[in-house]
Amino acid sequence: MSDLVEFGAPVDAAQSVGNLLGVFAFGLSGALLAVRRRFDVVGIAVLAVATATGGGVIRDLIIGRVPPAAFVQVSYAGVALLSALLIFFWHPPVRLVRAPLYIADAIGLGTFCVTGTVTAFQHGMPATSSAALGLVTAVGGGVIRDVLAGVTPSVLSDGELYAVPALLGSTVTAILLHYGQYTYWTGGLAGAGAVLLRLIALRRHWHAPMARPHRRRDDTPSV
Repeated sequence: MSDLVEFGAPVDAAQSVGNLLGVFAFGLSGALLAVRRRFDVVGIAVLAVATATGGGVIRDLIIGRVPPAAFVQVSYAGVALLSALLIFFWHPPVRLVRAPLYIADAIGLGTFCVTGTVTAFQHGMPATSSAALGLVTAVGGGVIRDVLAGVTPSVLSDGELYAVPALLGSTVTAILLHYGQYTYWTGGLAGAGAVLLRLIALRRHWHAPMARPHRRRDDTPSV
């Protein structure tokens, strides 16, 4: 693995802000799902922190960044707990949680697919691997959240597109990094595109292709 890749101050600042934004957004999504599942304050806090930091921890362990940033930078856990407190004191009715949960999750997804890719690339991973780790960063926290909450992870369900927007965002980011065209605003556009695609998929009910089950002769309706 090569030495850490250095970027300019504006990009580094945008990376830090993006990480905190992703942590806050995913913290909100974890806390909102906890409310939907009727968890207490401890459950809300645990789900918020796990969702906000889980994907980054997985990425850091893969690239050999130990201890992971979530255990070193206290601000990550602090921001996640802040999002949990906001949801706890707001305590929205369960029937109104669905839309804010999806919006917060989409923002976290789009933000982390970019910052996760950049972090992997900075630590010497090639562009293809960086894109894959950007995807892991984006969906990892959501998978942990859903498993802890006892629901089918969004990345595995037959619902609207989830992993595809993150994969596109991380791929665009990796291409920009590979060709030296990555800046804070091109990265922001890649993340915004992933968020927009996820929200449009939710709005229009876009799904990834599904395999059709083979119909047996016994299943043929009688006339």
